[in-house]
Amino acid sequence: MPRRLPSRPRGLVIAALAALLLGACRPAPVHACTPLEYDGAPYTVCAFDVADTDLRLFLTHPDGSPYGQFDRLAAQLSSEGKTLAFAMNAGMYHDDRRAVGLYVENGEQAAPLIRSAGPGNFGMLPNGVFWLDAGKAGVTETHVYETRFATAPPRYATQSGPMLVINGALHPDFNEDGPSRKRRNGVGVSADGTRVYFAISELPVNFHSFASLFRDELHTPDALYLDGVVSKLYAPDLSRNEGGLDMGPIVGAVIPDPATP
Repeated sequence: MPRRLPSRPRGLVIAALAALLLGACRPAPVHACTPLEYDGAPYTVCAFDVADTDLRLFLTHPDGSPYGQFDRLAAQLSSEGKTLAFAMNAGMYHDDRRAVGLYVENGEQAAPLIRSAGPGNFGMLPNGVFWLDAGKAGVTETHVYETRFATAPPRYATQSGPMLVINGALHPDFNEDGPSRKRRNGVGVSADGTRVYFAISELPVNFHSFASLFRDELHTPDALYLDGVVSKLYAPDLSRNEGGLDMGPIVGAVIPDPATP
């Protein structure tokens, strides 16, 4: 079992995250992000109740170019009377910022599902899809997703890889002593599909450690890797607005401006 820090009794982090979500500020996802340490490594975890949070995927600005940066997305939402309360990069992308693999935004598919193995982390099967639809969320292995949504896609979906946790088991290719250590971000969903956990490591970690965070600390039976070196977080309540190279898909939590009728 992974080593736990003495100052972090089991369940404390989950209880704290739940308390944040059940406060008087619902449904606004304010203060949904919190730092934690797991197995000696620092992370930030952002937890959301799907039914009470407007979670969306974003890729293309109304002018037809990729958003690329959190600031540009926040400015566009502000012009619509909304606030970006949280954001994170949401999957791998090509040089022109198009999504690698399936991408569905507001019910419209912009890129197809990729079923075959391939180079890089994306092609390390099994990979999977993070999706949002009708007050539910899921992380689903690619071929299972294809069957489940054969006739009607969810409202939002982004494919990435590899899967971190599959039905409660870590990806079979992960090694506890794996030498590849990078800053990483990913997403896991509770067993009932009502709670989503986004996590980003603050220091380089290997896949095994990162996947164990989702399985053993956040207790998500399925979790998906989103990306590595380019991992970024937008969390205004933690004074986090990470820039750098332009991104492809972005996942964000949106709240209406109280001044908007």
